Amino acid sequence: MESLYLLIPLSLVLAFVIGAIFWWATRSGQFDDMEGPAHRILMDDDSPRQEEKEE
Repeated sequence: MESLYLLIPLSLVLAFVIGAIFWWATRSGQFDDMEGPAHRILMDDDSPRQEEKEE
């Protein structure tokens, strides 16, 4: 029973921290473009790379 006095507040703090991190992620635009990276990986980029000129 004594462990509940530690575990319940600890779980509430952990839930608050997870909620705060999720809130920060949504406010900073982490979930704005969910399809862009998926489409970008399928695009084929056949243009040759330009080598850096040595001086």
